[in-house]
Amino acid sequence: MEAVMSVDDSRQGHTVRTGGQGAPKVLVAGASIAGPALAHWLRRRGAEVTVVERAPELRPGGQAVDARGVAREVIERMGLDAAVRAACTDTAGAHTVDADGKVLETFHAEDDGGDGYIADIEILRGDLAQVLYDDTRDGVEYVFGDRIAGLDQDADGVDVVFAGGDRRRFDLVIGADGLHSELRAMVFGPHERFLRHLGQVLAFYSVPNEFGLDRWLLEHQDQESGRSALLRPIQDATRAMAMFYFPSADFTVDHRDVAAQKALVRERMAGLGWLTPGILAHLDDTPDFYLDQVAQVVLDRWSSGRVGLLGDAAFCSSPMSGQGTGLALVGAYLLAGELAAAGWDPAAGFARYEERMRSFVEANQEIGRLNARSREVPGPDAEPLPDFTGEWFMELVGRAINGVELPDYAGVPDSAGPPIASPSKP
Repeated sequence: MEAVMSVDDSRQGHTVRTGGQGAPKVLVAGASIAGPALAHWLRRRGAEVTVVERAPELRPGGQAVDARGVAREVIERMGLDAAVRAACTDTAGAHTVDADGKVLETFHAEDDGGDGYIADIEILRGDLAQVLYDDTRDGVEYVFGDRIAGLDQDADGVDVVFAGGDRRRFDLVIGADGLHSELRAMVFGPHERFLRHLGQVLAFYSVPNEFGLDRWLLEHQDQESGRSALLRPIQDATRAMAMFYFPSADFTVDHRDVAAQKALVRERMAGLGWLTPGILAHLDDTPDFYLDQVAQVVLDRWSSGRVGLLGDAAFCSSPMSGQGTGLALVGAYLLAGELAAAGWDPAAGFARYEERMRSFVEANQEIGRLNARSREVPGPDAEPLPDFTGEWFMELVGRAINGVELPDYAGVPDSAGPPIASPSKP
């Protein structure tokens, strides 16, 4: 296979494997957050793990992601609390502002015990992926620049064909390859069967910090058009992360056609005001532009035989929920634990994983849908928004943050990983 990562030189083709004789062999597709998090727990439970990623290396930057409630507990059980916090954005809070920059509302990072609008742990997706990779690289085989091209499963295993030409057999295959999961399409069916568009489009990219941004996120919402512009701090104080939301019920731009995506952003964000013209001025020179529809993934089941799904590939709750990373981290812990507790029997392990996760996922997806509705431009026949100050909403938020049990998995193998290395680029 191509570009197999090594301990000493990430550019060389040396394979690192762990697990004793007879250890289950598990292939994980995707090396963002869900995949390496799962690799951590699978390795600790005694599996021999391979992670394949179609990108040639880890992708830096990206949207800021959060860890709240039970997801923080998972990070602590991984032994990664210090490493994750060291890579955080150190966001003090958020201000919503009007077109002139006047502060309308303020949220602090310590609100709600660190589980509020700004979470206690706020970190760029790429920085969290780097922490997880650094934690697992010495005991997991990472294959960059390749992907699963085909697979055929039977009662005893899965034969996998890679785009690079290699053919290998695994006991289990897990898709952690995101909203547009190729593995999900290959095994479960076309994307349109499972994607639920929430009527919004999200774009983000880094810009020079020429806006005087300190440790505070700034957001301007235009209620009449349903558009939003945000600037948030990152660890590199010379730069900032810019984000745009805008309504689009008929989103049709190819998620890989960057030129068309940028043209769409210019068209839809024109005339917004506030700092938007200055943000748009850097659209062509940014190194990390990303745009996609705000969508959820809804499936009746997250496994088929010996193939399972995790994270956005299985149950994307959308950025509107603020909990996509939490779902990935918690799901990784439970999936590895339940498979190991079932003696690596896929039917039993996958079933118990879904049983534990389903209500937690549904609560977070409901939060995402409600937040998307709150950004819609009200029409004459629009239904009134629910009362978000009601007890029902507080109960829903509680389920979305802490509404899942983390078993200790006493009696299940748990081999502590190597000491956490300081973050380094692959």
